[in-house]
Amino acid sequence: MNHDKIPTAERKYMGDLHAEHMDWKKQLAFYRDELSIFRDRLGEVSAKNNSTEERAGVEHFQNVFIREAEVMDTLVHDINAHEKVLVDYAKEHPIAVEHTYFRNHTDLADRMKRFNELWDEMKHEYNRFLAKWM
Repeated sequence: MNHDKIPTAERKYMGDLHAEHMDWKKQLAFYRDELSIFRDRLGEVSAKNNSTEERAGVEHFQNVFIREAEVMDTLVHDINAHEKVLVDYAKEHPIAVEHTYFRNHTDLADRMKRFNELWDEMKHEYNRFLAKWM
């Protein structure tokens, strides 16, 4: 990894990358807890109603929740993989590693940003569904 060739706009220090990793993992853990609450609520809706329209909505959100969990798992995996790269580099180059530039993880940051946007959209859609059927 040649750190000298990284364009200035794409540089970040290891500590900054690590801090973002930790923030993202905390966000995803929060979303996972929230997802558990959403699933419990969906069970309540399912138990109270049995119209065709309501059942379709329940099934839709069951599928959405499965997919959201899969995306979270993938994001956590990719964050951990990038963190491992940083840790391995730090072990191999312990002197002044905190002053070494690394390529910003823009792709991962963009994916997290998009996940947050989609999560908010899903949450609003789900709350509208709950308001209708609770």
